[in-house]
Amino acid sequence: MILTVTLNTALDITYRVGALRPHASHRVSDVTERPGGKGVNVARVLAALGHRTTVTGFAGGVTGQAVRERLTESAGVVDALLPVVGPTRRTIAVVDERTGDTTQLNEPGPQIAPAEWGAFLDHYEELLTDASAVALCGSLPPGVPVGAYAGLIKTARAAGVPVLLDTSGEPLRRGVAARPDLVKPNAVELAELTGSHEPLRATQDARRRGARAVVASLGPRGLLARTPEGHWQATPPAPIHGNPTGAGDSAVAGLLSGLMEHLPWPDRLARALALSAATVAAPAAGEYNPAVYAELLPRVTVSGGGNTA
Repeated sequence: MILTVTLNTALDITYRVGALRPHASHRVSDVTERPGGKGVNVARVLAALGHRTTVTGFAGGVTGQAVRERLTESAGVVDALLPVVGPTRRTIAVVDERTGDTTQLNEPGPQIAPAEWGAFLDHYEELLTDASAVALCGSLPPGVPVGAYAGLIKTARAAGVPVLLDTSGEPLRRGVAARPDLVKPNAVELAELTGSHEPLRATQDARRRGARAVVASLGPRGLLARTPEGHWQATPPAPIHGNPTGAGDSAVAGLLSGLMEHLPWPDRLARALALSAATVAAPAAGEYNPAVYAELLPRVTVSGGGNTA
């Protein structure tokens, strides 16, 4: 079982409009609602790839109930979310169908009480006993300590469970110091962590700070990986236009599924990049377009080599 942790779950709402104009009223042509938050998106893609997946984190209020109800519609995903008093947040994506651009509005998460956080730590430790890997994903809701991911990484390492970290800012900095097996920042998050805007140098620095392996999302330039086995760059065959929400989460799912299937790094990266691009072509986060994925996977270029990290 792969365990995904989403401390700041969300109800993802996507609006589509013909053209987004400031200071104007809009007619929405289509609305979709999905259970969201980075780890939830990861879990849904993993399940679609055939991996047994459990989702944990917090869910509260009417939106939290909606998240849990919609999770039951995701075959292969087990709901292990903990109830809290505060309401789960909503995230609003407004897609401009004329340009393909997406405007994202993210609400703050619920206030997590100390007792709720303590209950989660016990729950997490129990779930790790059946986990083959764990992904710690996304932002922290109010009330959760900024070093939360560092503590969760140490607990997973003590249990002998490989751990992937996908977050940003101070939680990323502290989490990297706890020595996760893999971190998956985007280019901006990597630069904020290391102070370097040169990706190859920055990934090397992130490893020196504690990460065993680093895979950085470089947008249209693909993925850059620096690992103990070597370094590689995966490049897409062509740009994909659409909604980028959740593309990085699909890359995480590709990396985790590749780890579970013992794929070599070049194959893991090709899968992660193809899934990421196929998610841009899908209508909502936590989904990918299977036809686009199948078409892109053999066309991803992976350069680099082993024993060069």
